[in-house]
Amino acid sequence: MKNVSRHTGKLELVKRLRSSINGNPRYLVRVNGWECRTPVDSSLGYSIDNLFGEIVIAEIGTHYTVPTINNVWKRKDYDAFVRGEAVK
Repeated sequence: MKNVSRHTGKLELVKRLRSSINGNPRYLVRVNGWECRTPVDSSLGYSIDNLFGEIVIAEIGTHYTVPTINNVWKRKDYDAFVRGEAVK
């Protein structure tokens, strides 16, 4: 993955994409105006489902020129991690 940058904002579902050939879910999402897809056959397709509507910190990069979300955290969980606290 190239050109990875970190964005903070509300995670919005734009569209549910066709599942991968192995049956794993894929989404087109928006974070603070940046539209990107979940990777093919990634566990992120399952975990991102619980974060729609939340304020998140997301790493977005390009994979074969397609904007792709690489990682995502809830804002409060990320802030606690940076401070070295246990996540509740």
